[in-house]
Amino acid sequence: MKPTILALDLEGTLISNAISQIPRPGLHAFLNAVRSHFDHLVFFTTVPEARVRSIAKLLVGEATAPEWFADLVYVSWSGHTKDLSFVSPRLGEALLLDDHGPYVKPGQEHLWVEISLFGSPYSSKDDGLSVAYRQLVERVAVLSGNGYSPIAIDPR
Repeated sequence: MKPTILALDLEGTLISNAISQIPRPGLHAFLNAVRSHFDHLVFFTTVPEARVRSIAKLLVGEATAPEWFADLVYVSWSGHTKDLSFVSPRLGEALLLDDHGPYVKPGQEHLWVEISLFGSPYSSKDDGLSVAYRQLVERVAVLSGNGYSPIAIDPR
């Protein structure tokens, strides 16, 4: 099955954290690039929805995220792990992009694309989103049975 949904973590993945809200370098380009590979992008984070909406609007207002970013679906979940069945009832339809391995539900590790933590000191040279993009494209190709041909994105 080809994954068609990308579940996005927020803190440490796309931004620093919900307090400082520093966007990861290359965020705008990354979001546009992954949008071309997935039918749906969703928020799948421990941050409460109201806070996510506020952060998303701020990022859009600063032009560090595309306008559509503020309108992404927020997926609520419960438990100790991010079970992708909250995102889609069909296991394999969604991938999780997250920096924190303990949140990955056992048995769903093959649907997790790990991204390095975007943590202090917040380097403007961080290339985590570019690396994650290549890994996402590769994972989609592998899971859908297609060949892999990476496409570079400009992280700036």
